[in-house]
Amino acid sequence: MVHPGWQAAVLGAMLLCAEAAEAKDRFVLATGRRDPRIYAIDLDAALKPANDNTPNAIVSRSWVNPRRLDGTLLGDPANIVLSEDQKTAFVMNHHGGVVNAEFVQHGGRANIAVMDVRKMVRHDLDDSAAALEHNFDAGWFGGVGLLVIPDLIIAGYSEGWLTEDGSNRIGLIDRRTGGIRGQIEMPLVDPKLNTRQLRSGCAFFPVPFVSPTEPPQIPAGEAFLSDIDPQDFGCWPDPEGLALGKGSDGKTYLVSGNAGTEDVSIMDLGAALAGARVVEVGKRIPVQTGPFGIRASPDGKLVAVTARESNITGNEGNTISIIDVDLARQGRPGAEAARVRVGTDDPNGQARPFTVSWTPDGRQIVVANFRTNNVSLVDVRKALAKDPGAEVARIALTRADGAPARPKGTFVTSDGRFAVVTGGANTLPAPTPTGTVFVIDLRAKKQVATVTGVGIDPYNLVVAEDLDE
Repeated sequence: MVHPGWQAAVLGAMLLCAEAAEAKDRFVLATGRRDPRIYAIDLDAALKPANDNTPNAIVSRSWVNPRRLDGTLLGDPANIVLSEDQKTAFVMNHHGGVVNAEFVQHGGRANIAVMDVRKMVRHDLDDSAAALEHNFDAGWFGGVGLLVIPDLIIAGYSEGWLTEDGSNRIGLIDRRTGGIRGQIEMPLVDPKLNTRQLRSGCAFFPVPFVSPTEPPQIPAGEAFLSDIDPQDFGCWPDPEGLALGKGSDGKTYLVSGNAGTEDVSIMDLGAALAGARVVEVGKRIPVQTGPFGIRASPDGKLVAVTARESNITGNEGNTISIIDVDLARQGRPGAEAARVRVGTDDPNGQARPFTVSWTPDGRQIVVANFRTNNVSLVDVRKALAKDPGAEVARIALTRADGAPARPKGTFVTSDGRFAVVTGGANTLPAPTPTGTVFVIDLRAKKQVATVTGVGIDPYNLVVAEDLDE
């Protein structure tokens, strides 16, 4: 007869073994941005107290372009998404294969790095191009938005050739070959689509494009002077982030946050996939100021978008907007279902909300507030009810070196337990990695881990899970 105590011990050991068998590796893949590498971080190692405020949890760093012939690293990875099976990472290099310290202007031609995730997390392949499979031409300039759907990559372009303002394009790129299959063209202004008046002085520009129309251009020498308001800023939509929403009609809609015209567009994705170039529906929805981060709720019915900053004045926003996809696609009132101030109690305060992520249950939105160095948690139900207390938590982020946290990218783990956030300012030309990754426990609502030495000015990130299958 087996003693009851032994039975309990055996059962406990079996449960531990089962838990260990079910445990999956979780890796943060963070864009190094000005340091053109993707940083693979072991999330569970990062959560160990002994590794806090150290780079110890960094497993590997993967190049996003082949090195230049003189050995210099190339690229400026601004966004990253995973394939459906998490085996492939697609990385948007904002200005393509450039040297960040040399390329100080805007409007470089973007490219997309296609990378093997399993190789990206191998320590023996650290600081190499081993995980890089292809570099695809992204099809336009200043790439930011990035989505993957079966057979295609959807790429958003926020700039024109060597200018910060001047895009109305979203590309459809073949996932296997990198070929440009099509481009969506967005009107600069249309009374039926845009409720905000286009700035005076904008040149006429036909959509779809008719050759040889000359595009409006920022006057020579004015693009980088902070005290000059170039007349063509605000003429172009300049789509930044992209999201996929779901309508009650069963259709999928492409949603873009337009930094130039400071609004949100709803597009008929099915029409675009059938070859149509002008596919906006409903009306553009004005938001507080130029949006950047955008993400759909788990069910696709709502889209959250940040009001980051104005391309015209440089003034930074302090709100997120929640867009009702059904109302937006129909052009009905109330499409901006909620607007929530985040990061600051001052109605005129500048928080510069950068990106948003939803918890898996769709009940909360995580917001990274760059200027106020904190992360907001927004209760979606309260927001939709216009409750002034919809920002239910504001979590300050701190660095051991005392530098501002400057959070940007956000991602929530599949179990809803942790929010992972990139942070750190642009410290070029200094070559030493100064970026950070913060881990927030969403139950405790506090920062529980910090990984140092993660790139320079890191932007977006993903968490790859279940890689051992």
